[in-house]
Amino acid sequence: MLLVAVPVRGLELGATPLVLGVVLSSQYLLPFLLAIPLGGVVTRHGGRKTLVAGALVMTAGLMLMQVLPGYYGLICGQLLIGLAHLQMVLSAQTIISSLATGSRLEGYFGWYSTWLSGGQVIGPLLAGGWIHWAGGVGNLFLVMAGIALLGGLSGLALTGDATLGMRVSGKQTGFRAQASLMRRNTGVQVSVAITVAGMFAMGVYGSYLPVYLDSLEMSAVMIGVLVSLRSGVSMVIRPFIPRIIGAVGGRERSTMLALCSVSVGLGCLGFAGNAPAIALLSILVGLGGGLTQPLSMVVLAESVGREQRSGALGMRLMANRAVHFLAPLLFGGVLGLSGFGLSFGLSGMLVALIAVVLFRLQGRHRVSESGTPG
Repeated sequence: MLLVAVPVRGLELGATPLVLGVVLSSQYLLPFLLAIPLGGVVTRHGGRKTLVAGALVMTAGLMLMQVLPGYYGLICGQLLIGLAHLQMVLSAQTIISSLATGSRLEGYFGWYSTWLSGGQVIGPLLAGGWIHWAGGVGNLFLVMAGIALLGGLSGLALTGDATLGMRVSGKQTGFRAQASLMRRNTGVQVSVAITVAGMFAMGVYGSYLPVYLDSLEMSAVMIGVLVSLRSGVSMVIRPFIPRIIGAVGGRERSTMLALCSVSVGLGCLGFAGNAPAIALLSILVGLGGGLTQPLSMVVLAESVGREQRSGALGMRLMANRAVHFLAPLLFGGVLGLSGFGLSFGLSGMLVALIAVVLFRLQGRHRVSESGTPG
């Protein structure tokens, strides 16, 4: 819902493309700084406590957006929501990563991502419908606060390993430990590269597609439908990720095809001037994005030990949030100097460049695995 509500609220306040980029990017500032320390918190206290705590912080952030006027409320709320979202995602991924390995873990992360996509499909539709019905954002942030609170309280039902923490030292979960892991573990490097490419595309798409559609004078309902389409496609394919990987010929080929799909869809988006063309390109972005993020999580989970997992997931999410923070700023700067065509085109080219780097990393990953004694 925030994907639609925040840009529309910014436009209501008269935000320029660069100011809108600052507002949208602010959600990812604190997660970039605190992702690794929060990974240690999840390891020590368990996923259930940190999941519920994150929901409470998210509720507070949405309330700030509702009660504080102007850009102050938007930016302060975005800061808290970004921190809360990081905490909840990190808790959930840590719980899931301990459940299995191999194709079963691919399936679990596929279903996890499916439910996330489901929320991303329904959310923009609800937000677009509300804005159309109310004639503006109105009390939408208050409604979202109630939804976040109910969702977080449902986490109290978690049992088993989700309630258990582990005793770990700072040497296992701190910044130096993750930097060392990043340098020597090729699987972690592959996971982070996939994350950077996928999240850059999703950050640009999610932040500026509503603005682009508004510039084409589309209705709030149509904006909600088109923004949701990418998530809908991702949701549909994610339960079948193990089968897709098997049909294509492995994780490496699946990843490269996914990034090519994202690159083409994103790069051509600014040249599409009607709803059917934008819908087709959104489907391409959804197909690629639906595969990249679950694959990134699976590769990382299988590349580190249990005691390192939360910290490594925190490092992955730090890269995730760093890209989310920078992508709207870079896109907004280019957009202010040129137009949507060039901005989306350059974004697609950047994803393609990261795919080339990833291809080389995957080659090194194969060599390192073959050289490991059985």
